[in-house]
Amino acid sequence: LPTMKAMVIAALFGMFLLCTYATKEATKTMKKAKLYVPEIACDVKAGKIINSEFIAKCPPGCQDVKYRVYGTDVYASFSSVCNAAIHSGIIDNRGGKILVQKVAGHSGYRGSFSNGVRSLSLPRWRESFLVSESKPRKGVTYPSVLEYSSRSTSVKSRDSGHKEYQTSPALDAQMATTTPTPMTTTPDPPELTTISVTTTTTVAAADKTRPGLHRVRDTEPRTSLGCYIGVLRENTSIQNQELAAAFQRAASSPAHLGKALSSHQWSFSFLSPGFSSKEELNPKPQESSSQGNPNCKVDLAFLMDGSWSIGKRRFQLQKQFLSKIAQALGISRAGPLMGIVQYGDDPSAEFNLKTYASSKDVRNAIEKIPQKGGLSNVGKALSFVNQNFFSDANGNRGGAPNVAVVLVDGWPTDRVEEASRLARELGTNIFFVTIEAATENEKQNVMEPDFVDKAVCRTNSFYSINVPSWFSLHKVIQPLVKRVCDSDRLACSKTCFNSADIGFVIDGSSSVGTQNFHTVLQFVANISREFEISDTDTRVAAVQYTYEQRLEFGFNKYSTKQDVLTAIKHISYWSGGTSTGAAITFASEQLFSKSKANKRKIMILITDGRSYDDVRVPAMAAHQNGVTAYSIGIAWAAQDELEDIATDPDKEHSFFVDDFDNLYQFVNPLIQNICTDFNSQPRN
Repeated sequence: LPTMKAMVIAALFGMFLLCTYATKEATKTMKKAKLYVPEIACDVKAGKIINSEFIAKCPPGCQDVKYRVYGTDVYASFSSVCNAAIHSGIIDNRGGKILVQKVAGHSGYRGSFSNGVRSLSLPRWRESFLVSESKPRKGVTYPSVLEYSSRSTSVKSRDSGHKEYQTSPALDAQMATTTPTPMTTTPDPPELTTISVTTTTTVAAADKTRPGLHRVRDTEPRTSLGCYIGVLRENTSIQNQELAAAFQRAASSPAHLGKALSSHQWSFSFLSPGFSSKEELNPKPQESSSQGNPNCKVDLAFLMDGSWSIGKRRFQLQKQFLSKIAQALGISRAGPLMGIVQYGDDPSAEFNLKTYASSKDVRNAIEKIPQKGGLSNVGKALSFVNQNFFSDANGNRGGAPNVAVVLVDGWPTDRVEEASRLARELGTNIFFVTIEAATENEKQNVMEPDFVDKAVCRTNSFYSINVPSWFSLHKVIQPLVKRVCDSDRLACSKTCFNSADIGFVIDGSSSVGTQNFHTVLQFVANISREFEISDTDTRVAAVQYTYEQRLEFGFNKYSTKQDVLTAIKHISYWSGGTSTGAAITFASEQLFSKSKANKRKIMILITDGRSYDDVRVPAMAAHQNGVTAYSIGIAWAAQDELEDIATDPDKEHSFFVDDFDNLYQFVNPLIQNICTDFNSQPRN
């Protein structure tokens, strides 16, 4: 043993002398070398590079949303180095040389739009970096080969082109002879034989109060042993103490080094307070004992943002948000049903309304959703929902309100107005949850600056929620669930077909005749057939008049379409004079004064001649009481009276036909006008 120890000491001493001699000789003979700049790829993050200060060359084409940047001026090391350099204005999309300096982490990073790049906000990160022009600082040595902590990263060698350095998740010791000629403003050091050791150790998070909202650093620390054995960073964890002891033993005996490497598998994930481990990032919500919420019977489509701008971590936060929404809703066949459409360049359904009937199944499906990538084409996604999602084949239940909740990072990259208008006409209640919306300076880059107001069902703030950060998205879970379940306020479920009280005022005077009167009744039936009739949807009533007025049936009489059609068919022809003004007053008092507050009051008056009494005053009173009047004139009807009866603009609310047999031509135009009126109402 004493002999063995002496031999080891002698060997180490010999290595020391050799290194010292080589350094002196190289210093004497080598001239100042030309600066060599290593190249880095667009997706390389600062945290992946171990060097604390370096000069690098960025390739062309790094200005892309998939190369994410966090911060302004000072960037989180989780950012793409080259895209951060473009954001800061040091280089443009053609690439170029930059100088990068690592600095301490910040408690917050502010996102902004600069030089064509949108950076994101981040609450805190443990390491930052600055980007500046590639002018070497005097006395600083810059590496020609960058050290990476990723598993497989290509770096460029001056002598041999591209060379790959591999590290594994477990402890991986590599004996490698390299010839790095560092960039420096002083003579280069000699070639050295190095031992490169990468270690990782798991450290418990200090703050577990906000699971699912923290970021795990991707970089791993690296320790190199060369001619001199360095001192390990101080750390109080037990595994780090064991690691330090192992290397101390290795320093005293080379035999211990191999043993240490083979007997330990350390995994470092240095976490600052407030950042959780991977297990915390994906918490499993507790299953509710509820069998669903029958008081919230809605059909829900969630449009999730899968664009590159959101990033992988924020996409994960979005999935957690949707999972918690599913849990809070209480998914069931008797209550709310939920499907998800993910959009990027193009939308696709992850699952539809009939796929899952429990919160647990929905959460499991959400967990497996991969990110699509691409742009934020919300308009395309809404068009997809209009055409495909709320169909009987995909589980639409008819009696349940249709609700579409759009989650968008920042702003859409296409127009949403036309698709949203169609969605409202189809009865879809659109909600927008906008995360990290455009600042005043960024609004100039938004295609539709008022896209939320153009998209939502109503512009009264009930349908829109603005969240300042993805990390505070969890705060809107309960408010959003409460809103989508409030069926009384889901105004867009009320369409032109299911939200009116329609009163027909029918001329039964002698000039009409029995045969023509039956034609009029068929016209009334054809119009009624197009509406959704029930005691909670559209209701229909009818009045026949001559000199006098007769209530054929009121709004509360029939609650099914078939009963209404049967009642219309059995109206008997009265015959007599023509007092249209008195009939309007009668309909206002006997029908529309009893309309429900949430119903649109629509009067459709059909006559074939001039009235014996004045129509202007009764019509004006009806208009003032909120009645929308349509006048249908046949044969000898007076055009001026038709216009007086009709709501302004009277050209859009009055119709004339010269023969009873041509009445059918006005069924579709009349219904179209009713729907146009409905959809043009103020959305506030």
